[in-house]
Order: sequence, then structure tokens, then C-alpha cells
Amino acid sequence: MLGGLAKSLFGSSNDRYVKSLGSIVNKIAGFEPTISAMSDEELASQTAKFRERLANGSKLDDLLPEAFATVREAAKRVLGQRHYDVQMIGGIVLHRGEIAEMRTGEGKTLVATLAVYLNALPGQGVHVITVNDYLAARDAEWMGRVYKFLGMTVGVIIPNLTDGQRREAYHSDITYGTNNEFGFDYLRDNMKYERTSMVQRPFAMAIVDEVDSVLIDEARTPLIISGPTDDKSDLYRSVDLVVKQLVPGDYEKDEKQKTIILTEDGTEKVERMLEAAGLLEGQNLYDFENTQVVHHLNQALRAIVMFKADTDYIVKDGKVIIIDEFTGRMMDGRRWSDGLHQAVEAKEGVEIEPENQTMASITFQNYFRMYPKLSGMTGTAATEAAEFFDIYKMNVVTIPTNVGVQRVDEEDEFYKDTADKFQAIAKKIKFHAEKGQPVLVGTVSIEKSELLSEFLVKEGVKHEVLNARQHEREAHIVAQAGRMSVVTIATNMAGRGTDIQLGGNLEFRINDELTDLEEGPERDAAIQRIKAEIENEKANVLAAGGLFVLGTERHESRRIDNQLRGRSGRQGDPGLSRFYLSLDDDLLRIFGPDTLFARMMRSNIGDGEAIGSKWLSKAIETAQKKVEARNYDIRKQVVEYDDVMNDQRKVVYEQRSDIMDAETVGDVVEDMRSETVNAIVGDACPPNSYPEQWDAEGLKAKLADMLNIDVPLDDWLKEEAVDPEMIEERVREAADAHVVQKASELDPETWIQVEKSILLQNLDHHWKEHLATLDALRQVVHLRAYAQKTPINEYKQEAFSLFQRMLDSIREDVTRTIAYAQFQMNDVPPPLPDLPDFITTHFDPFSGDDDTNDIDAGSGLITTRLPPLSIPLPSGAEIGEDPADWEGKVSRNAPCPCGSGRKYKHCHGAV
Repeated sequence: MLGGLAKSLFGSSNDRYVKSLGSIVNKIAGFEPTISAMSDEELASQTAKFRERLANGSKLDDLLPEAFATVREAAKRVLGQRHYDVQMIGGIVLHRGEIAEMRTGEGKTLVATLAVYLNALPGQGVHVITVNDYLAARDAEWMGRVYKFLGMTVGVIIPNLTDGQRREAYHSDITYGTNNEFGFDYLRDNMKYERTSMVQRPFAMAIVDEVDSVLIDEARTPLIISGPTDDKSDLYRSVDLVVKQLVPGDYEKDEKQKTIILTEDGTEKVERMLEAAGLLEGQNLYDFENTQVVHHLNQALRAIVMFKADTDYIVKDGKVIIIDEFTGRMMDGRRWSDGLHQAVEAKEGVEIEPENQTMASITFQNYFRMYPKLSGMTGTAATEAAEFFDIYKMNVVTIPTNVGVQRVDEEDEFYKDTADKFQAIAKKIKFHAEKGQPVLVGTVSIEKSELLSEFLVKEGVKHEVLNARQHEREAHIVAQAGRMSVVTIATNMAGRGTDIQLGGNLEFRINDELTDLEEGPERDAAIQRIKAEIENEKANVLAAGGLFVLGTERHESRRIDNQLRGRSGRQGDPGLSRFYLSLDDDLLRIFGPDTLFARMMRSNIGDGEAIGSKWLSKAIETAQKKVEARNYDIRKQVVEYDDVMNDQRKVVYEQRSDIMDAETVGDVVEDMRSETVNAIVGDACPPNSYPEQWDAEGLKAKLADMLNIDVPLDDWLKEEAVDPEMIEERVREAADAHVVQKASELDPETWIQVEKSILLQNLDHHWKEHLATLDALRQVVHLRAYAQKTPINEYKQEAFSLFQRMLDSIREDVTRTIAYAQFQMNDVPPPLPDLPDFITTHFDPFSGDDDTNDIDAGSGLITTRLPPLSIPLPSGAEIGEDPADWEGKVSRNAPCPCGSGRKYKHCHGAV
């Protein structure tokens, strides 16, 4: 109660924060008269002056008022648009690394220019992330005119660019692109063999458009680069035929968890069918030998029962293309992992493409938290504010609208079933369209869009359907959705990037209608005619009540509903919104109130009858909150698991970078060889044992296998003072001499290149295998909960052990490869290997980052410090006289610099 009173008197914390930014906005306004008086040349020269002030010690915050005023004036001259004061507040929020929540139509694209320009002044590059390639290219060209006017360079990252083009774009002051392109370029860079072939440079700042879509919705799944494995298409087809013979009584499905399992009878039935098809080893489906068949069976079950055509995917040109559940767009080139996509291809009878093995992966959480400064903007972020802060440490600031909102949001209407609901919707749409009001209809799937389209056809209502099938025309359809009596059915309105302007969009009409007209009086007259038509039509639409937004179903997330609603009532226009629901809707059916409520509803609502009440709307919102909380828990758990891999990824990628940058890697290879020798001798000659207890034959065989040397071990064992240390030293000398002899066959430059190539290839091979092992571990570690163990703790322990084992394998393989290498003399030194063929995908829950893994011991979670991949590379620095400075500069197996004659690890390097 007291909190409510304080809020009414002083405003919310958000209101107070926004109000506090007013003084900065006033400073910006104070520069306007001076900057407006500048010539174009003087205005453009501001950039050089700002950069000079930065070089002299000024901070970006010191430059902010004048820089923002400069951008405002440049936008006025170049675009004919002047930033409102509330847009200035949005720019300050973005500059501070926060999320600006601004309603649809408030000009977020223009707001970004303020923070982008200011943060591009240091010359380290600012990345602007959009949700699709169309918006990236459009904004780079549109807003790029402002930046170029002010003397900055602008690049855009879109698919099918060469490495040279990408490198040039990344080295621009400002780079536009999609989250996928930026993430995949990061992964590809960390698979390359030379620093000069990498395209990105160190990160500085990123501004994310539609930040909720990118950092929450799409962050459920990772970016994965993978390569093909063996073809198993016949197995997929055979299992698919078996599963298609099952009936609903043979399995149990859980739509909440999207899981499906066979019943006891179903298992017996499947075993008989698999046995008849020759796919079963023995008679028990769950014998170890049938692991692969069980995996394929589970994926075929999911594909056939849980995944629906035109909802989860469409079949186009003989290919299964995933539909993004949040935007309704086709996701060309994306494939589900773990054999699921192949199972869907078998189900649809199209060509089955081979499965892929993960070669590199990263989640958006991992990727975006690498930026020292990260900010974002969207129309709907407040409902997820807690997650933004927990995961990304970003505050959400709600920016007030420039003009008050006049939209009316009506209560939801409930119907008994989908047919009744769609019949009522079709009549409602017809009523509003006939009085001249434009109608935007939001559906949750292509299937529902096309079903509603059939009802509208029966009612004789002309309409457009905007979904994955219409992807190419989406901007044109959205741009004209505000014209009189226009009815637009949209699968989802998130991230469309094009405003719905009442009366129509001038720019699109000019492009569509006047493409054949040359510049001149005739074209100018036609433009004036179109402007007059739009103004007249806008007045009629306003008189009819503005845009009517109609939702055919509630989405799992309130944000998606709010995005749809936000399309109406932009910039103070009148508008109307209402959602129509039925008991058949997925949200009500799966997550809604209990079955008693459903039975009461069914028995009390007649055919075609509707009810509406605040209580029912509240119940729906409660269901949505439950789903949001559940999805957040899932994402948070995924982050915890991937934090482990992310720490390991950073170690591997940093080591790759060090190897590429080092002038020579001879010391690294020598240290690996020394440690391999230590391990071999240590296994055969355990400490505190007698020579007669040593495994001499095993040691000799291991040395021959690993180091390709034959040592007189029998003679050494006859000596009186023989000990493991002596054998270690002599073996290492022999191994070093063997490699030195090999190196002498090549010139020094070529030998360095050979060593680097061997190191990088072994590192990449073992990292790829390690990723596959971790993925398998993550899928089964939850079973340890049955043994009263915490799965995340078990995963951390196992992953740490696996990583250490991987390091040992790398060390041994590098040593063996160099010991056995054969060289053929050519005039040209051998080139570094090309990157393997791979495909890029983005799917499967899998997330994490660097700092949230540092949890204190009191929480019960295990924290482990990763070992270095190898002994640090030589930095070129001189070793001083102070033993405290020798750590990390002297090899553990090298003689101690103090001159004692003992190894460093047994002298000043002793732990």
C-alpha cells in the first residue's frame, strides 16, 4: 500500500530515471542553434574534431551532448527527420549499455544512430544487430546516409560474401548484420589457420534491434557449424515405416515437454516389427547393441507425432524447411540436430541429407556477453526484465511515447471451439473492413492462417496472407496494411521492420507504381498525386477508428501478444485491439486452467456463443506467466550447462590464437614432447619402486610407438645409478635429437609452418570429438539424479576430466605425428590446410557464458579452474634475475636459470 502511494506521488523508479535524463536532453538542445548554423562541410568535420578530443583524453560521456546534437542535425539534412526529445533519451539509454523499450512506430531505427555514432568515434567498430538480412541491408543503406555524411564508413554483413568483403565490412566504423552472421563469422574465424584470413576484429560495442527476439527467443538454441558424417538414409526410411504403423495407444506424449515414449505394448509391437525388418540385434529393443536403432526410433516418433507440416516446417522444392515459431519465417539452410531433421525428411518422403557432426558451436548468450558494451531496443522487454538482468546484466528502461497512446484494448472473447471462434472472427473482420477500417489479424501458425483465410473467402472478404510462404513480399504487404478496408493475416508481427502507416506507405507506393517513370515533372506530379491520395485515405481511416488488431490466439509469451497489439495506435493514432480464444487453443489446452474449468466452459457455452470477462483474461495471463517462468528456467539451466563448455572453448580458442600469432612454436612442441616422455617413463617406472619392478619391455615398445626411437634401455638398466630421472633425461635427448634431424631436412620457415599446422589440426580434431562427447554426456547426466546426485555438479566434474583427457591426447598425438612425419622436398612450402566443408545451423537448446560460472562454494555448485592447454608460448621477453618472474617463462623441464643443474620443476619451480 505504501509502495503504491509512493509510486503515485513520486513516480516509478523507471519514471524517475527517465526524468533524470532530462538535464542531458536540455544540454543537447543547447547545442542545436550553433550546430544548425554550420555548413554541410563544417558539420561533417565534427567527426574529426570529436576524435581529436578523444585522443586528448576526453571521455565519450563528455562528447555526448554535442555529438547527439550533430547527429540530430545530420538526420534533418539527409533524411528529413529530426529526433524527438524522447528519442534522445532512448539514445542515452543505448549508450549506457541498457535496453530501451520503445513502442512500435516511435522510431527505434533512428534512435540507434545517436548511440552508434558516438560509440563509433574511437574507431574500434560498432555492430548493429538486426533480426533478418533485409533489415540489415535496408538500415545500412538508410541510416548509413547519416553516418557517411558525417565521414564514417558503413559495412553490412549478409550471406554469400567473400572473406575479403566480410573483412572490409568488419573494419568499417559501423557494421550492420544479423545475429547469425556475426556469430558464425566468430566460429569460422576460430577454425582458420592464419591470423590474416580471419575477418573479425576485437569486439567493442553491439546494439541489438528487437533485443527480446535475439537475446531471449533465439538464444534458446545455439549456432552450430557442422560437417557431414556417414549416410544412414536407409535406416531412417526403415524406422519411419515401422513408426507409421503405430497407433496412439502405442505411445504416450507430453506436449508441455515435447517428449514422447512408447508404452509397454508399443515396445513389444515395435520389437516384432524391427525384428521382421532385420534391424534388431537379439530380441530386446533396449540391449546395448540396439542403441542406435532406439535413438532413430525416438527421433522418428517425435517427427511423426510431435512435428506438424505447415506449423513446425514446410516442404518446398523437395526440402524440409524449418519455420521459426516466433516470426513464422522460413529458416533456409537451418536443420534440426541429432537426426531429427533426417527423420522429418523420411516422414515427408523427400531426399534425406546426411547427419552432421558438430565442429564448433556457440550460444547467443556466450557470443553477446563477449562485447564490452551491449545494449538493445525493442517494443516489448519489460516482461522479461529479470532475465535480461540475470543473464546479460542489462537494465530495461521504458521510454515514454512522443504522443499519448489512444488505442483501446478490449477484453478477450472466449468460444467453445475453433470453428465457432473463426466464424465469429470472419464476421467481425467483415464488419470492420466494410466501414473502411484496416484490420491486422495475428495467428500462431501457417496452418491457422490458411484456415482463417478459408473462412474469409466464404464471407467474401478480400485479404492478404503474410506467412513463410509469402516471405519475399512481406515488406510490401506490411507497408500497405494500414490502407482503407485492407485485411492482412500475419503469422507473427515480431521484427517485421516495416511500420504500418495509416493510409499507406508513400515510399513503397512510389517504388511499386512509378518504377517506369523517369525523373522529371511527370514523376514529380505523380508523387504529389500519391501523397494527396495517402493524406485523404489516412483521414478516412482515422475517422473509421484507425487500425484494428485482432489476435486469433494467445501466444505462450505475453511479449508476442504485445508486439501484435503495438502495431495499432502508433504516434498517437487511434486504434483497437482484441483477442479471440477457444478451449481448443494450444495455450489453454496444454497450460490453461484444470479440466473442471474446461468442462464447465464446454457445458455452459452454446454453439457460436461468446463470453468475456476480466477474470478469464486474468486466468490466461496467469497461464502465460507460468509458461514464461518455465521457459526461463529451461534457458537458465541450459546456460549453466553451457558455461562449462564456454570456459573450455575460451581456453581452446585463445590457444589457437596464440599459436597463430607466435613467431615459432618450437618450445610448445618440445614441452609437449617432454611431458609425453615424463608420462611414458612415469607409467613404466613408478616412483619409489625398484628397477626389477619396472616394465622395461612395455616402456621400450611405448617409446618406439610414440616417439619413433629405439633406445638401448637394457644397457641403461645395467648401470648402478639408474633411476627414472636419468632414463627420462636420456629418452628426451634421444627424442629431441630425432626431431632435430627431421627439422634439418627443411628450411626453418617451412619447419615452423609444419609445426603450426600439426598443432592446429590436432587441436581442432580433438576439440570436435570433445564437443560430441560433451553433447552425449549432457543428454544422459540427468539420470544421475536417481542416485541423489546433482546433475550439474556431475556434468562439471565429468567435463573437467574429459577436458584434461583431451589435453593429454593432443599432447601425445602432436608428439607422435612429428616423430613419424615424412617430408617430400618441393620448391614451394606446403600450404596450410583449407577449412573443411561445413554447414551452419542454429538449433537445440544449448547456452552459456563466462562470468556466471564463478559461483561461490556455498551454493553447492562446483567451480573448477581449467588447466592451460599447454605450457605458455614464448612471449619474447627476457628472463630477469628474480625467480618470482620465472613462472610461465621457463619450461618446467628446462634447466633452472639459477645454475643449480637441476630441472626448473625440481628447483625454483617446485610447487
